[in-house]
Order: sequence, then C-alpha cells, then structure tokens
Amino acid sequence: MTKILIVDDHAVVREGLKRALSLQGYEEIYEADSIETARAQIAVVTPQVITVDINLPDGTGFELITWVRSLSKEIAIVVVSLQDDANSVMAAKKAGASAFVSKSEPIPQLLVAMQQAVIAPLSFNSQALSEIYGDSFNQLTAREFDVLAALEKGMTTEQIAISLFISQATVKTHLSSLFRKLEVTNRSAAVHAAKKRGLTS
Repeated sequence: MTKILIVDDHAVVREGLKRALSLQGYEEIYEADSIETARAQIAVVTPQVITVDINLPDGTGFELITWVRSLSKEIAIVVVSLQDDANSVMAAKKAGASAFVSKSEPIPQLLVAMQQAVIAPLSFNSQALSEIYGDSFNQLTAREFDVLAALEKGMTTEQIAISLFISQATVKTHLSSLFRKLEVTNRSAAVHAAKKRGLTS
C-alpha cells in the first residue's frame, strides 16, 4: 500500500488533495503543515510519496526536499505549488524533487506526475516548464542535466567523467544525446540552447 504525505500549510489544500487521492484508491494519506511536522511524520510513517508546497511557515519546501533526498533516493517527491515560474521549477529540480505540478493544473496531472515519480524518483518532470520552453525539458534525463550543468561550468570530458564517477566514453554518449535533443552540434551551442529554453538557471 502506497503511503503519501501531503505537506502544505493550508488545511483546505491538504483536504482537497487528500479527498482527490482517496477517490483514486489511496488509503494511507498523511498530512503535515510545516517542515518540522513533515520531518516527524516521515520518521514515523516512511512515505513512498511526498507532495510539498514551496512556501511553508518554517522554511521552504526546497529545504525539506534536500533533506529528504539526502536520506533516500527512492522516495517520490512532487512539488505542488502556485509559484510555478521557471526559477522555482529549476530550484525544485536542483533540490532533488521528482516532479513539479502547478496548483492550477487539474488533479489528473498530479496523479500522472506521482505515478511517474514513483517509477523514477530521480528523474524530473515538469509540465509547467515544458509548456514555456518546449518538450526538451522533459526529454532530458537526470544524468543529462548533470552533464549540461558541467558544460555550463566549462568542464572538459575528463573532468565531467571524474566529477560524475563515469567513464569518458559514457560522457561522450550523454553529450551526443544532449546535442541531438537540443538540436545543436557543439558544447557552446548546447549551453546557449539550454539557457534559451530555460533548462539551466
């Protein structure tokens, strides 16, 4: 049975999400209204899925995401927030979230994001950002995002391989895939295209 923890400081939002999830057959649904109560719940409940808002009374959802991800690579973390600008979405990804869903999106979109997050918690999906910058955002894998970040720093193939603990051949494979998806032919063009599409901050 999938255990879900809803982290939001608004009781109305928590109740709405809980009701929607219950209608989908989810039975073990827990709530938290702050980072502190969320940490306590996580320790007791050990949820498989966490939905979290960005703005919480004792900090940001990003802080909670970073903390949860440091404990587990398997928990699905879905940000559910009205603050759905590109910078917030990218911050969620960097913190370790599995997906970002705007509160303005319909419940079915949240359910799909949750299901994908459970299957691949270390991937990242955001319909909000893909609508702004195109489908390239969701096409990139988590590792390709890592390589892209390294390119932005001007790192060589050897340096990327060392920093990501992979072989240079694997780096080249990721680069080739990146170039294809971004429709470019070299590193500088890839960085430029990624910035233009909002794939890097």
